[in-house]
Amino acid sequence: MWPMWNKSLIIITLLTGFFSQAQIVGSNHTNYTEADSLRGSLRPERTDFDVQKYHLKLKVEPEKKFISGSNKITFRVEHDLPVMQLDLFENMEIDSITHGDKSLNYERKFNAVFIEFNEELKKGKLDSIQFYYHGNPVIAENAPWDGGFVWDKDKNGDHWVGVAVQGTGASLWYPNKDHQSDEPQEAQIDIAVPNGLMNVSNGRFLGENDLGNGFTEWRWKVVNPINNYNIMINIGNYVHFSDKFNDLDLDYYVLPYNLEKAKNQFSEVQDMLACFYEKMGPYPFEEDGFKLVETPYLGMEHQSAVAYGNEYKKGYLGNDLSGTGIGLKWDFIIIHESGHEWYGNSITSKDIADMWIHEGFTSYTEAIYIECRWGKEDALKYLKGIRQNIGNNSSIIGDYGVNSEGSGDMYYKGANLLNMIRSIYDDDQLWWDTFRDYTKTFKHQTITTADTEKFFDEATEVDLKPVFDQYLRYSSLPVLQLKQGDDQILYRWQADVVDFKMPVDVIIDDEELRLNAISEWQSLKTGEELDELRINEMKFYVNSEFLD
Repeated sequence: MWPMWNKSLIIITLLTGFFSQAQIVGSNHTNYTEADSLRGSLRPERTDFDVQKYHLKLKVEPEKKFISGSNKITFRVEHDLPVMQLDLFENMEIDSITHGDKSLNYERKFNAVFIEFNEELKKGKLDSIQFYYHGNPVIAENAPWDGGFVWDKDKNGDHWVGVAVQGTGASLWYPNKDHQSDEPQEAQIDIAVPNGLMNVSNGRFLGENDLGNGFTEWRWKVVNPINNYNIMINIGNYVHFSDKFNDLDLDYYVLPYNLEKAKNQFSEVQDMLACFYEKMGPYPFEEDGFKLVETPYLGMEHQSAVAYGNEYKKGYLGNDLSGTGIGLKWDFIIIHESGHEWYGNSITSKDIADMWIHEGFTSYTEAIYIECRWGKEDALKYLKGIRQNIGNNSSIIGDYGVNSEGSGDMYYKGANLLNMIRSIYDDDQLWWDTFRDYTKTFKHQTITTADTEKFFDEATEVDLKPVFDQYLRYSSLPVLQLKQGDDQILYRWQADVVDFKMPVDVIIDDEELRLNAISEWQSLKTGEELDELRINEMKFYVNSEFLD
């Protein structure tokens, strides 16, 4: 996803050059509740089993804003398991939970459901339970920034339904282990909707079945690991068209009156995939195909069924988030949300405190696409331009174990951090080799910030630990302090990280020079007074100040 920007604020930004970021999620606060811990922490009731598959079988009634059905949850027992925790929002009613032919007792606490087995399940066993439920799920007031269902109608008066739950949690509408550390290895989504409507979900289409009661069931299957919040339904009077990129199937589902617009707009997918394959590696879910699905909200990175609601405009709803004009050359939602297939969907953070692994990398894919299409200079201009959206008022990493994201700076500060690491490498071949290797190494895995730091640090002789530490765990930028002498310039870093060090490129009288700056004063002989010294701001996102 992306941080929330108000459309009127964007227009003001374009006129004034000032950008106010509307969504800054603070971190490191202390007013967490027991409900936060139950959702965000890992205890034996969660870690003692590993989810293998979800099989959702639901009926959706748009007129009533009501869903009912079941989820068959297949799991492997990692340690002897007397009690299992699953998650389902407390406003949803549980009909029963069965194990084999026996009903199980359970206790609800906030949105957690603690299920007691009649006999303790033994380590190594592959087993399943059937979880039956119903209810009116939470309705989103401003999807996708608040989680919930969107019950809408299209211009023809047909029901048009979508769901977006990142952050809020997939347990808003179906029972699951609602923690990013455990992904099912596959999922089947069987959704019954009123006749005349279609449901599009993740993965491959298995078929449709008229149930004879005014509803038709649409069946889909995913054969790759998938985040809980990515499992999705999209209901509407869709029309379908298709394409291919090499051996990858491309399928598009749009409202009928937007078909010609979609055919034109979605042609950009070809350029995008050519770029991403080159810079990031192959699409990570080829077995499940790639889809864009038109939705009644702006968009989301739903795996193999990317939600699209950018109104067939270039930029972000026709606006340029960088203020440079470069953002108007391409469709923001197509590029950003598809970039998440690699970063967020294939590579997933174990804890949402590390969501910059999703959003920082995916925001960087915007610049990757620009570089492929229009050159590195435009990519660097774009990265510099999007800094206007950075608040630098809270850390990028959130608090662990309590379902807490870091600040919205995870997007564009994260992207600029990656660009700066590329600049520190000072070797584009090494950078792209490392970037592709990272993407391949952690494909279909859940990882931590420490995994990411170690990977990029080990690829270069420069110590990147203080750099990651300052940019991810502190809100402020490092400051390069400078003093002018008679025939020398003195320089040092001022930062939150003790003994901070980082190379930085400066331009002295039109010549670029690398300073290996540390937290202690160093000197650079100049021979005469300088006309100009400035940081190369295209490569490095830092502050500087001249001292008397």
